[in-house]
Amino acid sequence: MERIVLDTNILISGILFGGKPRQILESVIQGKINAYLSYDIFTEFRDVLARPKFGLSREVCLVIYREVEDTFSFVSPEIKVDLIKEDPDDNVILECALSAGANYIISGDPHLLNLKSFEGIPILSPSKYLSNYKKRTGKNR
Repeated sequence: MERIVLDTNILISGILFGGKPRQILESVIQGKINAYLSYDIFTEFRDVLARPKFGLSREVCLVIYREVEDTFSFVSPEIKVDLIKEDPDDNVILECALSAGANYIISGDPHLLNLKSFEGIPILSPSKYLSNYKKRTGKNR
């Protein structure tokens, strides 16, 4: 089964807004794809989700946090990466992917997408990932 790492924005988009990120999350929830987070990514996710601009109550945020904790596998990266200088926080995605033995990193972040791959792990937009997934499996997701 494929192993993926989603960046924080893709995770937030999938939960709150739908579209291609939601399609990927649905496949994770259905057990068709294994998805991984590190505690650094989860912390950033929690901070972003709680921002006032999303208008979510503390209770709703707590429910979402628990769902993510129950759905994703967590890794504790031991290797630090210092590749993305323009936005060093993006390096935690690369660290997580290495630690998880990920097959793909899914991101909308230009700093990550511009790399195209990292240590042999393709970095794809949600659209590109879903298109490739359909070709690999013969399924829509």
